[in-house]
Amino acid sequence: MACLFGFMGVARAEALPVDVPFKARKEEPRVELRAVAELGFLDVLSHSLVQGRDGTSFRFPEDGGQDNLYTFVRLSAELALRGRHTLIFLVQPLDIQTQVVLRRDIRLDGLTFPEGTPLDVRYAFPFYRASYLYDLLGGPARELSAGASLQLRNATFVFTSADGTLRRANRDVGPVPLLKVRGRWALSENWWVGVEADGSYAPVALINGDDDSDTVGALLDASLRGGVRLTDQVEVFLNLRYLGGGARGTSDDNEEEFGDGYTSNWLSTATVSLGVQYRLPSAD
Repeated sequence: MACLFGFMGVARAEALPVDVPFKARKEEPRVELRAVAELGFLDVLSHSLVQGRDGTSFRFPEDGGQDNLYTFVRLSAELALRGRHTLIFLVQPLDIQTQVVLRRDIRLDGLTFPEGTPLDVRYAFPFYRASYLYDLLGGPARELSAGASLQLRNATFVFTSADGTLRRANRDVGPVPLLKVRGRWALSENWWVGVEADGSYAPVALINGDDDSDTVGALLDASLRGGVRLTDQVEVFLNLRYLGGGARGTSDDNEEEFGDGYTSNWLSTATVSLGVQYRLPSAD
Protein backbone atom coordinates (compact mmCIF):
# COMPACT_ATOMS: atom_id res chain seq x y z
CA MET A 1 0.00 0.00 0.00
CA ALA A 2 2.89 2.37 0.82
CA CYS A 3 4.39 1.60 -2.57
CA LEU A 4 1.08 2.42 -4.25
CA PHE A 5 0.82 5.79 -2.48
CA GLY A 6 4.44 6.52 -3.32
CA PHE A 7 3.85 5.81 -7.00
CA MET A 8 0.78 8.06 -7.07
CA GLY A 9 2.75 10.87 -5.42
CA VAL A 10 5.41 10.69 -8.13
CA ALA A 11 2.75 10.71 -10.83
CA ARG A 12 1.14 13.84 -9.38
CA ALA A 13 4.49 15.63 -9.06
CA GLU A 14 5.31 15.05 -12.72
CA ALA A 15 1.83 15.78 -14.14
CA LEU A 16 1.69 18.34 -16.96
CA PRO A 17 -0.95 21.05 -17.46
CA VAL A 18 -3.93 19.64 -19.32
CA ASP A 19 -3.76 22.32 -22.05
CA VAL A 20 -0.18 21.46 -23.07
CA PRO A 21 0.42 17.96 -24.50
CA PHE A 22 3.30 16.03 -22.89
CA LYS A 23 4.88 15.27 -26.25
CA ALA A 24 4.85 18.94 -27.30
CA ARG A 25 6.39 20.06 -23.96
CA LYS A 26 9.07 17.38 -24.07
CA GLU A 27 10.08 18.03 -27.69
CA GLU A 28 9.98 21.86 -27.62
CA PRO A 29 13.44 22.83 -28.98
CA ARG A 30 15.73 25.28 -27.22
CA VAL A 31 16.69 26.80 -30.59
CA GLU A 32 14.37 26.89 -33.60
CA LEU A 33 14.74 28.60 -36.98
CA ARG A 34 11.60 29.45 -38.99
CA ALA A 35 11.23 30.82 -42.52
CA VAL A 36 7.99 32.63 -43.45
CA ALA A 37 6.78 33.81 -46.87
CA GLU A 38 3.56 35.56 -47.94
CA LEU A 39 2.16 36.15 -51.43
CA GLY A 40 -1.05 38.01 -52.26
CA PHE A 41 -2.41 41.37 -53.38
CA LEU A 42 -2.37 44.92 -52.05
CA ASP A 43 -5.14 47.52 -52.40
CA VAL A 44 -4.42 51.24 -51.89
CA LEU A 45 -7.23 52.58 -49.70
CA SER A 46 -5.98 56.16 -49.68
CA HIS A 47 -2.71 57.87 -50.53
CA SER A 48 -1.75 61.54 -50.73
CA LEU A 49 1.52 63.43 -51.20
CA VAL A 50 2.34 67.13 -50.90
CA GLN A 51 5.84 68.33 -51.82
CA GLY A 52 6.45 72.01 -51.05
CA ARG A 53 4.18 74.23 -48.96
CA ASP A 54 2.73 75.67 -52.18
CA GLY A 55 2.35 72.18 -53.66
CA THR A 56 -0.78 70.36 -54.79
CA SER A 57 -2.11 67.43 -52.80
CA PHE A 58 -1.36 64.61 -55.25
CA ARG A 59 -3.95 61.88 -54.68
CA PHE A 60 -2.38 58.69 -55.97
CA PRO A 61 -5.58 56.65 -56.54
CA GLU A 62 -7.28 59.50 -58.45
CA ASP A 63 -4.33 61.44 -59.94
CA GLY A 64 -1.66 58.74 -60.09
CA GLY A 65 -3.51 55.62 -61.23
CA GLN A 66 -3.12 53.60 -58.01
CA ASP A 67 -6.62 52.15 -58.34
CA ASN A 68 -5.61 48.59 -59.29
CA LEU A 69 -4.55 45.64 -57.16
CA TYR A 70 -0.80 45.11 -56.79
CA THR A 71 1.34 42.07 -56.03
CA PHE A 72 2.22 41.76 -52.35
CA VAL A 73 5.27 39.79 -51.17
CA ARG A 74 6.71 39.53 -47.66
CA LEU A 75 9.66 37.42 -46.45
CA SER A 76 10.94 36.91 -42.93
CA ALA A 77 13.21 34.69 -40.86
CA GLU A 78 12.67 33.96 -37.14
CA LEU A 79 15.07 32.60 -34.55
CA ALA A 80 13.34 31.31 -31.40
CA LEU A 81 15.45 30.77 -28.27
CA ARG A 82 14.34 28.63 -25.31
CA GLY A 83 10.68 29.00 -26.31
CA ARG A 84 10.33 32.61 -25.09
CA HIS A 85 12.76 34.86 -26.98
CA THR A 86 12.30 35.47 -30.72
CA LEU A 87 14.45 37.46 -33.13
CA ILE A 88 12.87 38.37 -36.49
CA PHE A 89 14.26 39.87 -39.68
CA LEU A 90 11.70 41.04 -42.26
CA VAL A 91 11.97 42.23 -45.87
CA GLN A 92 8.92 44.05 -47.30
CA PRO A 93 9.15 45.15 -50.97
CA LEU A 94 6.74 47.84 -52.18
CA ASP A 95 7.25 49.42 -55.60
CA ILE A 96 4.22 50.73 -57.53
CA GLN A 97 4.70 52.18 -61.04
CA THR A 98 1.84 53.69 -63.02
CA GLN A 99 1.22 55.77 -66.17
CA VAL A 100 -1.54 58.38 -66.32
CA VAL A 101 -2.66 61.54 -68.15
CA LEU A 102 -3.17 64.39 -65.70
CA ARG A 103 -6.71 65.74 -65.43
CA ARG A 104 -5.59 68.87 -63.58
CA ASP A 105 -2.47 70.94 -62.92
CA ILE A 106 -0.17 69.36 -60.33
CA ARG A 107 2.60 71.28 -58.53
CA LEU A 108 5.44 69.33 -56.89
CA ASP A 109 8.59 70.89 -55.39
CA GLY A 110 8.10 74.17 -57.26
CA LEU A 111 7.41 72.53 -60.64
CA THR A 112 3.97 72.51 -62.29
CA PHE A 113 2.89 69.55 -64.42
CA PRO A 114 0.08 70.96 -66.62
CA GLU A 115 -3.28 69.31 -67.16
CA GLY A 116 -3.10 66.82 -70.03
CA THR A 117 0.54 65.82 -69.35
CA PRO A 118 1.22 62.09 -69.85
CA LEU A 119 2.92 61.21 -66.56
CA ASP A 120 5.00 58.24 -65.37
CA VAL A 121 4.76 57.80 -61.60
CA ARG A 122 6.91 55.62 -59.35
CA TYR A 123 6.20 55.21 -55.64
CA ALA A 124 8.67 52.85 -53.95
CA PHE A 125 8.59 52.36 -50.18
CA PRO A 126 10.35 49.06 -49.38
CA PHE A 127 11.55 48.52 -45.83
CA TYR A 128 13.65 46.22 -43.70
CA ARG A 129 12.73 45.44 -40.09
CA ALA A 130 14.49 43.73 -37.19
CA SER A 131 12.39 42.75 -34.16
CA TYR A 132 12.68 41.20 -30.71
CA LEU A 133 9.76 39.51 -28.91
CA TYR A 134 9.41 38.01 -25.44
CA ASP A 135 6.63 35.46 -24.92
CA LEU A 136 4.77 36.19 -21.68
CA LEU A 137 2.99 32.82 -21.66
CA GLY A 138 5.55 30.31 -22.91
CA GLY A 139 4.75 26.89 -24.30
CA PRO A 140 3.98 25.76 -27.86
CA ALA A 141 0.16 25.84 -27.64
CA ARG A 142 -0.25 29.60 -27.28
CA GLU A 143 1.71 32.84 -27.48
CA LEU A 144 1.37 36.38 -26.15
CA SER A 145 4.56 38.26 -26.97
CA ALA A 146 5.64 41.88 -26.61
CA GLY A 147 8.75 43.64 -27.83
CA ALA A 148 10.14 46.24 -30.20
CA SER A 149 11.21 46.67 -33.82
CA LEU A 150 13.60 48.90 -35.71
CA GLN A 151 12.56 49.54 -39.30
CA LEU A 152 14.70 51.06 -42.04
CA ARG A 153 12.69 52.90 -44.70
CA ASN A 154 14.08 53.32 -48.21
CA ALA A 155 11.66 55.63 -50.05
CA THR A 156 11.77 56.82 -53.68
CA PHE A 157 9.15 59.05 -55.36
CA VAL A 158 9.59 59.92 -59.05
CA PHE A 159 7.25 61.95 -61.31
CA THR A 160 8.31 62.19 -64.99
CA SER A 161 6.47 63.51 -68.02
CA ALA A 162 6.35 60.92 -70.81
CA ASP A 163 8.60 63.06 -73.03
CA GLY A 164 11.16 63.40 -70.25
CA THR A 165 11.14 67.22 -70.12
CA LEU A 166 9.57 67.48 -66.63
CA ARG A 167 10.70 65.53 -63.60
CA ARG A 168 10.72 65.64 -59.83
CA ALA A 169 12.39 62.94 -57.70
CA ASN A 170 12.72 62.48 -53.97
CA ARG A 171 14.69 59.87 -52.00
CA ASP A 172 14.76 59.24 -48.27
CA VAL A 173 16.40 56.67 -45.97
CA GLY A 174 15.88 56.65 -42.22
CA PRO A 175 15.18 54.61 -39.04
CA VAL A 176 11.68 54.02 -37.64
CA PRO A 177 11.45 52.58 -34.08
CA LEU A 178 8.26 50.60 -33.37
CA LEU A 179 6.50 48.74 -30.58
CA LYS A 180 5.50 45.17 -31.40
CA VAL A 181 2.98 42.62 -30.09
CA ARG A 182 2.03 39.14 -31.31
CA GLY A 183 -0.44 36.52 -30.19
CA ARG A 184 -1.40 33.01 -31.24
CA TRP A 185 -3.99 30.56 -29.91
CA ALA A 186 -4.71 26.94 -30.81
CA LEU A 187 -8.27 26.12 -31.91
CA SER A 188 -7.54 22.39 -32.11
CA GLU A 189 -4.55 20.12 -32.48
CA ASN A 190 -3.74 21.57 -35.92
CA TRP A 191 -5.81 24.75 -36.44
CA TRP A 192 -4.86 28.14 -34.95
CA VAL A 193 -5.52 31.91 -35.14
CA GLY A 194 -3.13 34.78 -34.53
CA VAL A 195 -2.67 38.54 -34.47
CA GLU A 196 0.42 40.71 -34.95
CA ALA A 197 1.04 44.46 -34.90
CA ASP A 198 3.94 46.89 -35.21
CA GLY A 199 3.21 50.55 -34.66
CA SER A 200 4.35 53.99 -33.56
CA TYR A 201 3.34 57.63 -33.52
CA ALA A 202 6.20 59.96 -32.76
CA PRO A 203 7.84 63.29 -33.52
CA VAL A 204 10.27 62.31 -36.26
CA ALA A 205 12.40 65.37 -35.45
CA LEU A 206 13.63 63.72 -32.24
CA ILE A 207 14.71 60.63 -34.20
CA ASN A 208 16.26 62.32 -37.23
CA GLY A 209 17.72 65.30 -35.38
CA ASP A 210 15.63 67.90 -37.22
CA ASP A 211 14.73 71.23 -35.63
CA ASP A 212 11.26 71.44 -37.20
CA SER A 213 8.77 71.05 -34.35
CA ASP A 214 5.84 70.15 -36.65
CA THR A 215 7.57 67.04 -37.99
CA VAL A 216 5.56 63.93 -37.08
CA GLY A 217 5.45 60.37 -38.32
CA ALA A 218 3.28 57.30 -37.80
CA LEU A 219 3.11 53.69 -38.89
CA LEU A 220 0.76 50.77 -38.25
CA ASP A 221 1.32 47.26 -39.60
CA ALA A 222 -1.44 45.05 -38.13
CA SER A 223 -2.65 41.63 -39.24
CA LEU A 224 -5.16 38.90 -38.42
CA ARG A 225 -4.41 35.38 -39.60
CA GLY A 226 -5.66 31.83 -39.36
CA GLY A 227 -3.73 28.70 -40.28
CA VAL A 228 -3.33 24.96 -40.15
CA ARG A 229 -0.35 22.73 -39.39
CA LEU A 230 0.19 20.30 -42.25
CA THR A 231 3.27 18.57 -40.85
CA ASP A 232 5.64 19.07 -37.93
CA GLN A 233 7.64 21.46 -40.15
CA VAL A 234 5.04 23.12 -42.43
CA GLU A 235 2.13 25.45 -41.68
CA VAL A 236 -0.02 27.46 -44.11
CA PHE A 237 -2.19 30.47 -43.26
CA LEU A 238 -4.49 33.16 -44.66
CA ASN A 239 -3.52 36.70 -43.62
CA LEU A 240 -5.51 39.96 -43.65
CA ARG A 241 -3.34 43.04 -43.08
CA TYR A 242 -3.60 46.79 -42.70
CA LEU A 243 -0.40 48.66 -43.59
CA GLY A 244 -0.36 52.43 -43.38
CA GLY A 245 1.40 55.51 -42.12
CA GLY A 246 3.45 58.44 -43.26
CA ALA A 247 5.13 61.64 -42.17
CA ARG A 248 4.77 65.40 -42.34
CA GLY A 249 7.50 68.00 -41.89
CA THR A 250 10.31 70.07 -43.39
CA SER A 251 13.79 68.72 -44.04
CA ASP A 252 16.78 70.72 -42.84
CA ASP A 253 18.98 69.39 -45.64
CA ASN A 254 17.69 71.24 -48.71
CA GLU A 255 20.86 71.48 -50.81
CA GLU A 256 19.52 68.99 -53.35
CA GLU A 257 15.85 70.01 -52.97
CA PHE A 258 14.09 72.08 -55.63
CA GLY A 259 11.42 73.32 -53.23
CA ASP A 260 11.38 74.37 -49.58
CA GLY A 261 11.86 70.81 -48.24
CA TYR A 262 8.30 70.40 -46.95
CA THR A 263 6.71 66.97 -47.46
CA SER A 264 3.44 65.42 -46.31
CA ASN A 265 3.02 61.77 -47.30
CA TRP A 266 0.23 59.51 -45.95
CA LEU A 267 -0.54 56.00 -47.18
CA SER A 268 -3.24 53.51 -46.21
CA THR A 269 -3.40 49.99 -47.70
CA ALA A 270 -5.01 46.58 -47.13
CA THR A 271 -3.55 43.24 -48.16
CA VAL A 272 -4.83 39.68 -48.51
CA SER A 273 -2.18 36.98 -48.70
CA LEU A 274 -1.50 33.27 -48.39
CA GLY A 275 1.49 32.37 -46.27
CA VAL A 276 3.67 29.39 -45.49
CA GLN A 277 5.91 28.82 -42.50
CA TYR A 278 8.68 26.21 -42.50
CA ARG A 279 10.38 25.09 -39.31
CA LEU A 280 13.88 23.86 -39.90
CA PRO A 281 14.47 20.53 -38.16
CA SER A 282 16.10 21.07 -34.78
CA ALA A 283 19.09 19.17 -33.46
CA ASP A 284 17.56 19.13 -29.93
